Amino acid sequence: MKILSLILLLSFSVKAEVATFAGGCFWCMEPPFEKLPGVASVISGYMGGEKESANYKQVSNGTTTHLEVVQVDFDPKIVTYKKLLEVFWRNIDPTQTDGQFVDKGPQYLSAIFYHNDIQKNEANKSKDELNKSKKFSKPIYTKVLKALTFYPAEEYHQDYYKKSTFRYKLYRVNSGRDEFIKKYWGSN
Repeated sequence: MKILSLILLLSFSVKAEVATFAGGCFWCMEPPFEKLPGVASVISGYMGGEKESANYKQVSNGTTTHLEVVQVDFDPKIVTYKKLLEVFWRNIDPTQTDGQFVDKGPQYLSAIFYHNDIQKNEANKSKDELNKSKKFSKPIYTKVLKALTFYPAEEYHQDYYKKSTFRYKLYRVNSGRDEFIKKYWGSN
């Protein structure tokens, strides 16, 4: 009984945190975060809009101000928020002002949605450092915004890269994302 109580106590003492990132197509943003130790889940969804609900049809048509995002639940004792930011930057074009790669429109813009002041400060610091690095010839466009209500995407979007491997790979290759990542970061 004491061992069970200790296990329960330890499981409740680990406090998971949430991070939310908009990097264009949410299908492409799930895999890099899911492979990180310490990440419990990555859920595709929508954030940043003014309407009180969001679905794929509305968001993809640009009829809301929501962005496609991934919400990452992580254990900060295993993976830091700073590491999540590094992964985020290495999977987007932070200078693109009209979407991400082949996906155009405000719903595909890049953004970091912070959930507390610590995340806000770290996100702004990482953005400033990337700007100062002169890695890109254009300024960093990615916005740092306060997290709003998160709306999970429809089930068929969750883990799309696993469910529809061929279609996902075809989309990914033709999107220009992998070429960009290789050019600026090397292999990912």
